[in-house]
Amino acid sequence: MLIILSGLPGTGKTTIARALAKVIGATHLRIDTIEQTLRNAGLSNVTDEGYRIAYALAEDNLRLGQTVIADSVNPIAPTREAWRAVAARAGAKHLDVEIICSDKAEHRRRIETRTADIAGHTLPSWNDVTAREYHAWDRNRLVIDSASESADQAVQRVTGALA
Repeated sequence: MLIILSGLPGTGKTTIARALAKVIGATHLRIDTIEQTLRNAGLSNVTDEGYRIAYALAEDNLRLGQTVIADSVNPIAPTREAWRAVAARAGAKHLDVEIICSDKAEHRRRIETRTADIAGHTLPSWNDVTAREYHAWDRNRLVIDSASESADQAVQRVTGALA
């Protein structure tokens, strides 16, 4: 199973992904970690390389029968379709999950008060987040609002959707 967690920075994707990975014993692939590792290795202009690496790692793990949690902004239709194609190539099912934070003040507070947990990673500002390209979804997905649901509640909703 490929669980595709998507949403703007600061909505709680990584918190939920980590908690979910522990509960179900899944592999957690975080685009921020991959992209920052590429930058730390000297690649100054990272574009889609992080996603491409994550697609390959996800497919390898899915072929081994592992459940994989993809943790990325996943802002546009082509990246969303690419994740689904990974699952299809590996013969695995997938679940699209969009994490939102409907409380704009809370979302901004999270962005402005969080600290980086990846060495060298520069977190986006509130202006970066609000200016980011993020297309509306055109297909069904599980929507989790982290303004009103805790990470534990989100994990319960995802595991319920998997059942």
